[in-house]
Amino acid sequence: MTYQATLNWMFSRLPMYQRQGNSAFKKDLSNTLKLSEHLGFPERSFKSIHVAGTNGKGSTSHMIASILQEAGYKVGLYTSPHLKDFRERIKINGKTVSKQFVIGFIEKNKTFFENQSLSFFEMTVGMAFDYFSKENVDIAVIEVGLGGRLDSTNVIMPQISVITNIGFDHMQFLGSTLQEIAKEKAGIIKPNIPVVIGETQTETTAVFIEIAKQNNAEIIFADQQQIKKYESDLKGYYQLKNIITVVETINQLQRIGYHISENQIKNGFLNVKSNTGLMGRWQELNASPKVICDTGHNKEGLSYVMKQIANEVFDSLHIVFGVVNDKDLSTIINVLPKKATYYFCKPDIPRGLDANLLRQSLNGFGLHGNAYESVNEAYKAALGKAKPNDFIFVGGSTFVVAEII
Repeated sequence: MTYQATLNWMFSRLPMYQRQGNSAFKKDLSNTLKLSEHLGFPERSFKSIHVAGTNGKGSTSHMIASILQEAGYKVGLYTSPHLKDFRERIKINGKTVSKQFVIGFIEKNKTFFENQSLSFFEMTVGMAFDYFSKENVDIAVIEVGLGGRLDSTNVIMPQISVITNIGFDHMQFLGSTLQEIAKEKAGIIKPNIPVVIGETQTETTAVFIEIAKQNNAEIIFADQQQIKKYESDLKGYYQLKNIITVVETINQLQRIGYHISENQIKNGFLNVKSNTGLMGRWQELNASPKVICDTGHNKEGLSYVMKQIANEVFDSLHIVFGVVNDKDLSTIINVLPKKATYYFCKPDIPRGLDANLLRQSLNGFGLHGNAYESVNEAYKAALGKAKPNDFIFVGGSTFVVAEII
């Protein structure tokens, strides 16, 4: 099989949650446990850090990896979803897994995958763990895909667990209240393993404290600590919360014997993008007019982005906007600015919401603009209408951002 044929098989034969939605979600760890045994329990041969949360877990994971790389460690990094290339999900010291490894892993285990009806995500998690094991990484930063308790990554026994924050997202799977969602995320808390909570929230604090107590796990709320501030090459006000979470995580790593200097922490924060290849977080695509894209897509994520836009200086605001079809638009209506021209579009995935339906829905709430055939058509239209002193934002969905980067 070629690399593309391998990907086609992975994407089409078995559902991929980000593309298909609910039909691809498996609320069960049994397949992952069978896969782990089939592969020889690769996750037991390397140390890890487990990162969950509603917003910021991707940026937090990349920051931690960058600092550990600066400290001289061989660092695995598993994140999802990818923007341009599947291999972005699995990296060592910022370098993506080889196409040959992807092909070889699928070919070797294809019969098992078919017999067990493994999901796209389960296969991918197994691939990452197998790769990190074979490459003898010193430590791997593992980002949760969805939730925590029943996420396929939750077979690892990490050095530290990290939960960035809790917000309303994937409620059809995780629960309708912040407490219910927090309980699912807290499923990554392990016996006697410290857990860093990034953000103290009234609704969720008691949940985290109780589950940590049940597991005899030390719990540290990062935003309650005296933490030194650092500058990062990841811009956006929302990164300040992630930086605090990362600093406390590094403090905990130092406590258990990791050698990470002050200078390495500083350089790690300043070189996240070059060290890890992270894209799509308050990323500038053009200077005049200024164009920013960001993958924030739920109420909390979009709120941070819109607050940042409000602090920019510009004449007119243009927003290229698309979402997936299971997005509850009522949760984000009040976040989106009315004083903007919208360019509605459909991300090029089965799960994308039709641009005309999106336009009709949002027009009723005073958000006006035209619908376009594709993300690129919408982006071209915005560039064509915007003046040099205007501001263009591209987002609403990770998949909208992926198409224009």
